[in-house]
Amino acid sequence: MVLVLLGILVLFVLTAKQLRDDVREDLAVTVVLKDGIDNQKALAIKERWEHLPYIKRLDYISREQSLKEQVETMGLDPTEFLGANPFSISMELHLVADYACSDSLEWITKELRLERNVSEIMYQKDMVETLNSNLQHITVVLLVVTALLCIISLSLINNTVRLSVYSRRFIIHNMKLVGARWSFIRRPFLLRSLWIGLLASALAVLILAAGVNWLRTYEIDLENFLTWENLGIAVVVVVSFGLAITLICTYVSVTHYLRMRESNLYK
Repeated sequence: MVLVLLGILVLFVLTAKQLRDDVREDLAVTVVLKDGIDNQKALAIKERWEHLPYIKRLDYISREQSLKEQVETMGLDPTEFLGANPFSISMELHLVADYACSDSLEWITKELRLERNVSEIMYQKDMVETLNSNLQHITVVLLVVTALLCIISLSLINNTVRLSVYSRRFIIHNMKLVGARWSFIRRPFLLRSLWIGLLASALAVLILAAGVNWLRTYEIDLENFLTWENLGIAVVVVVSFGLAITLICTYVSVTHYLRMRESNLYK
């Protein structure tokens, strides 16, 4: 059950990270080009910018598309009283999640302004700062909860292993009296712990996989967040944690009773 809880928390952290990245990548930086630029030059700029390392997605908005959206939204056609299309070519840049922060946006906008055909760059600075601040607080809370659960898990597993070894302390002492090496005495305990760790990890993985599969079936939208890749990471963490903690606790507990004097065994 401890490993199941650990796996759930790992999945929750990974899902929260993916959700955070999706929210950041939804933030758009609007770049308006100068009026005199034609579609060919604008498309050349688009093609060049698409290869920039901080661009996740780039949406090209032509004059005609802007006019169409204006007519659909407002119900008015500006060309009827202006005699021409008043809109400029623009692009909406969606940044890679790691670049969607205030510091990165400042130097990114400076770099984009080096393009002489850029007229204006707009993004919601206050929203970006608020979003990143809230996401940072959530990340800190998740890390604290993860650390606390790891400590609790370590304590529970360690106590369980120590109780198991405690019940065999006299066997350990008798083997030591007949001259058995410490490594020989530890071996059966470590092998037993290995099998217990594998069995517990396997059961935890099956429960997690069944839970993820049920959630993905129950709510289709969760497929974008509860991915099999995240489940694979959770499986690695659960199995590694289960085996490592069980073996380490067994090694420490057996060594403790190997060093203990006979008079202390009865306490």
